[in-house]
Amino acid sequence: MLKKLKPISRPNSPTIIALSFLIVILLGTILLSLPIASRHQRLNIVDALFTATSATCVTGLVVVDTGRHFTLFGQLVILVLLQVGGLGIMTFSIFFTVLMGKRISMADKLVMQDALHYFELENVGRLIKRILLVTLSIELLGSIPLFLSWRLNLGVGKAAYYALFHSVSAFCNAGFSLFSDSMIPFQHNIMVNLGMISLIILGGLGFVVLMDITRFFLLKLKNKPCRLSLQSKVVLSTSIGLVVAGTGLLWLLEQNSSLVKVTFLSCLFQSVTARTAGFNTLPIGSLSTTSLIIIIILMYIGASPGSTGGGIKTTSFTIFVATLRSMIYDREQVHLFHRTIPRKSIHKVAAIIGLSAFLITAATIALILSEKNQLFGVQRGYPVRILFEVVSAFGTVGLSTGITSQLSIPGRLLTTLIMFIGRIGPLTLALALGRVKPPPAYKYPEGRITVG
Repeated sequence: MLKKLKPISRPNSPTIIALSFLIVILLGTILLSLPIASRHQRLNIVDALFTATSATCVTGLVVVDTGRHFTLFGQLVILVLLQVGGLGIMTFSIFFTVLMGKRISMADKLVMQDALHYFELENVGRLIKRILLVTLSIELLGSIPLFLSWRLNLGVGKAAYYALFHSVSAFCNAGFSLFSDSMIPFQHNIMVNLGMISLIILGGLGFVVLMDITRFFLLKLKNKPCRLSLQSKVVLSTSIGLVVAGTGLLWLLEQNSSLVKVTFLSCLFQSVTARTAGFNTLPIGSLSTTSLIIIIILMYIGASPGSTGGGIKTTSFTIFVATLRSMIYDREQVHLFHRTIPRKSIHKVAAIIGLSAFLITAATIALILSEKNQLFGVQRGYPVRILFEVVSAFGTVGLSTGITSQLSIPGRLLTTLIMFIGRIGPLTLALALGRVKPPPAYKYPEGRITVG
């Protein structure tokens, strides 16, 4: 007699992902609020929560100077939060499960499938090992040009520590810096700029894309047939297009500025880092309003799925543009690189863009109302600066026009919430809070509504 097998219940991945980030944030808050974490005055609980969230969500917005306020212990706590938050908590938990020789449960595989946007369940354990190996290798190699540039001024030991900290922060697209002015002192240092740019781009491509590119070149060297996946083609083409467009626009807009002296290298750096890294070689508060809007758009789009960055993601942006193109040409299907995009993906993109736009609008209005009595409320371009701050928090970027440290307690708590939602994704949060219901066994007749 055949025994009836029970169906595998899919875990509520959004809830697991959201809770894992929340637990790490709370732990980081406790550690950063300890007296041993600060050099002088102990960090209050709101600022500790803000910093822990910013680090775990790899954002980079700060209310205190990281290099001056925190002791070595506090800085190392932030460094660990950056690494864990950048790679994802589930990545580390599954890695240690494999390391101890235990089997990965089907539930864990399904959660990682959702977190990394990876579709081959059988190879999840192998993928985790490769992710950690590639990450550590890139971060160590990326720290070399930084160390060589800083060793004379900082000394060997301090330069090595600073190089490693900034390499991890750059690859994780975090934006935390031990220098008070971020990368502005190294605006003309080609080695520092190119090293940071490389780390930021590699971290923002996504681990699955990095693996696909590595496999592609290895097969090429062996003269074997190979091709990049559709995901890799979309990510690479969109990333290149955004970097080129951002660099060109910033260069044109700030050429005649009397406040900011720009170079092509600084525009390139700012175009790359605006996509979720948060470092800056230009004084953001001195840029023109038009340039700030360009950066806001880049921050909103963000990095790629399964990467260390945030935003609505490059793939969502490209599918959205492709959908508009199909509508203009009155086509039933959406095509990219001679492939048809599933309607489910199009619906998901629409939900992501709609939810994120609603969140940013609501948060901007709330922040304007909560901060209207602050000192910077009378400054020129105040609403744009608030919008910039909100999009930076949502896209887990970390760029700021200089108003973060002036936010009130309600403003800091609101920005903390935006950073958290931005890191896990508005759609993920909605699914985590909502109830997952099975599809109905019936279908309603179609109804016509005039749109447009």
